[in-house]
Amino acid sequence: MEFLSLLPPVLALALAFWTRNVVLSLLLGLALSELLILGGNPLMTFPATIERIVEVFLSPGDAQIILFCLLVGGLLALMRRSGGIAATVKHLIDSGAVATPRKASLATATAGILLFIETNISLLTAGILGRPLFDRLNLSRERLAYIIDSTCSPISVLILFNGWGAYALGLVGPYVGDDAVSVVAGSIPLNFYALGTVALVLFTAWTGKVFGPMARAASRGAEEVATEEPTRAAYTLVPAGILVFGTLGFMMWTGNGDILEGDGAKSVLLAVSLAMTVLLTMLAMARSFRKGELTEVTFSGVGELLPATTVILLALALGDSLRALGTGELIASLATAFPAPFAFPALIFLAAAGTSFAVGTSWGTYGILIPVAMPIALETGIPPSVMLAAVLGGGVFGDHASPISDTTLIASLAAGCDHIEHVRTQLPYALLAAAAATLGYLAIGIATA
Repeated sequence: MEFLSLLPPVLALALAFWTRNVVLSLLLGLALSELLILGGNPLMTFPATIERIVEVFLSPGDAQIILFCLLVGGLLALMRRSGGIAATVKHLIDSGAVATPRKASLATATAGILLFIETNISLLTAGILGRPLFDRLNLSRERLAYIIDSTCSPISVLILFNGWGAYALGLVGPYVGDDAVSVVAGSIPLNFYALGTVALVLFTAWTGKVFGPMARAASRGAEEVATEEPTRAAYTLVPAGILVFGTLGFMMWTGNGDILEGDGAKSVLLAVSLAMTVLLTMLAMARSFRKGELTEVTFSGVGELLPATTVILLALALGDSLRALGTGELIASLATAFPAPFAFPALIFLAAAGTSFAVGTSWGTYGILIPVAMPIALETGIPPSVMLAAVLGGGVFGDHASPISDTTLIASLAAGCDHIEHVRTQLPYALLAAAAATLGYLAIGIATA
């Protein structure tokens, strides 16, 4: 019966790819998960499903993510309608800084790499920069979504001066004691998946070469091009700067001076709220909008992101339900039951990849699998850094490859492309990096077992 816990994520994923109706797919997967939790009681499934959705709002972090996504829609609409984005793009292209597809792709990837402190702000800022550039240069939105998604989480788990590093230290500490810092630091060069993913993104940006569904998406070009007249680049640069530096400042504040202890979701929400307030003030003082128009533009932008935000809400609810069902623990137990010790690093990586892909969360995967991986390392003699790197990399796979991951959803939102198309076009790259990482962990397992 325990294998039935695999059915909800399989159903949600299959329906999402088959019907391209993500909302329906997530709802049916969630309902099936709640049905299994209730022991097959169909009468209570409907109220349990609604209650699970409502419970998302009881989590401050989840509620902040949802509100953040809605406010982002309003902020982007104000930037666009004010002519600030058009002015910024015109300035960048006229200066020659991003005048070619290679320069635009590398600039977008660099933005994602530099903003490693918080994944959502990395996605948002890189998306704001990249979307008009890619439109102007006739590059597909799918390629933009791939670039920002594949530099966000992988970089965050490689440059661990952020919440990811603090979380990993907290999970590893009980097993290795004072060696926790060295174990976490030692995982960086061994995180084959994250390193491979970033290398693949940079190769794609530099050469312009794409394959699989991405090649067909690239040939279609952009469907939307900004038509607003350029006005002042400050209408984009000022709020974008507030988003970046405001997030860092609020993380310092919420962490009582320690950015690693900061609340990422709260900091991003506060930063986007401040950015919107400042931009509204600037536009009101400029008197370039008629009375009441700023409010109309803001709410129209919020409305544009309601479908995407609904998907994020349902994805968060499904992830909570699958954790209650025990889907992640089952996948972990299947991987660690394999009798050959040399295969443990590869199996832990695959277990983490499968778990994060199924439940749509990397941090939840870490909470499940690091307590499994560390005892195995200590008992078998495999270096703990190897096992930790395998878990961290596998978790990142699902974080930016699963259609029910909030990171993947926000990447689609930030790039302005169809969500399922983003998943379809990015997945071959993620699978290629995952295959290379698996071979790497097999080799290192043979060398250390």
